[in-house]
Amino acid sequence: MNPQIKIMESGSKLAKFTLATNETYTNASGEKVTETEWHQVVAWNKTADLIESYLQKGKEVALEGKLVTRSWEDGNGVKKYTTEVVCSEVLFLGPRD
Repeated sequence: MNPQIKIMESGSKLAKFTLATNETYTNASGEKVTETEWHQVVAWNKTADLIESYLQKGKEVALEGKLVTRSWEDGNGVKKYTTEVVCSEVLFLGPRD
């Protein structure tokens, strides 16, 4: 999915997207195994502008940022948690379109 862009009431721009990371290894049977993990990423303002302009599903990127865990209560009063990568820098990899 391409990044979702939102303009906040304050005027700040927010970009949200999902990033896949792959780990490949050989298991005890000698088979090559690739495991994929999905990460929620958010970026703000100028970084969000770059992401909005250049990032599309399937493109390779390198990110710099920090992990942030936040919590909230849903409509039923159940506490929910999420961990996101808050992206401060983005580097676009691979060929240009």
